[in-house]
Amino acid sequence: MNRKHELGKLGEELAVKHLITNGYSILERNFRYRKAEIDIIARKEEILAIVEVKSRSRGFYESISDTISKKKRNLLVMAADCYVVDNDLDIEVRFDIITILNDASGFKIEHFPDAFYHF
Repeated sequence: MNRKHELGKLGEELAVKHLITNGYSILERNFRYRKAEIDIIARKEEILAIVEVKSRSRGFYESISDTISKKKRNLLVMAADCYVVDNDLDIEVRFDIITILNDASGFKIEHFPDAFYHF
């Protein structure tokens, strides 16, 4: 496993811990539908959070909006729709981004709820 892949997996683990600490239940990890993969599907009360995790070993040079392409967003929406229908859920769906930055001072986690609607 290469270093970038290892950081990505560690980032997902840290994101899961962050979500659980903040009252979310983890329903799925690495949910796949066709060409889409949702990193984390979590629930908090009546909100289903579709979470994309972005891990970096140094500063973010691009804005958060540039880290997920329009094509990737459309794939995530399609996969989320599939999950909701397959599980017969009647719930508000939200798309979040969690960023994990690993620098000299350690790991910094930022959670951006409803991230897709701020771009």
